[in-house]
Amino acid sequence: MKINDVILKTVVQFVVFIILTIAIYLFFAGHYTPGGGFVAGLVLASAAILLYITYDTEKVKNGLPIDFKIVAAIGVALAITTGIVPTLFGKPFLNMSSMSVHFPLIGEKEIATVMLFELGVALTVVGVVMTIILSISEGRDD
Repeated sequence: MKINDVILKTVVQFVVFIILTIAIYLFFAGHYTPGGGFVAGLVLASAAILLYITYDTEKVKNGLPIDFKIVAAIGVALAITTGIVPTLFGKPFLNMSSMSVHFPLIGEKEIATVMLFELGVALTVVGVVMTIILSISEGRDD
């Protein structure tokens, strides 16, 4: 018997959009208030997990063809690179630099290199969490 889950799929589409919006907010708010790359990565992974639970795993993989092991590797590489680059210029490891940028709709904002580090952390968390969850759900040992 096929279960009619139209309501679930419709609600999940809106909820995933809200979760992704919260993840973006947490990522950018993490410099001055609680949040940052780790929390944003967990929230992003929860949105992906919700999609995998609601829809068929193969359907989500076709719509979202991402190898999460590669995502984790890119995140680690980005975080390490962010730490090493300042040492090439005679600065301490993980030294932060920033600059002020004018955006057309939101005005003057400060952009810092710590955002790249936090992006690396977020990608690493998403990649690791999704790899673990998908490995458990598929019953694989790799």
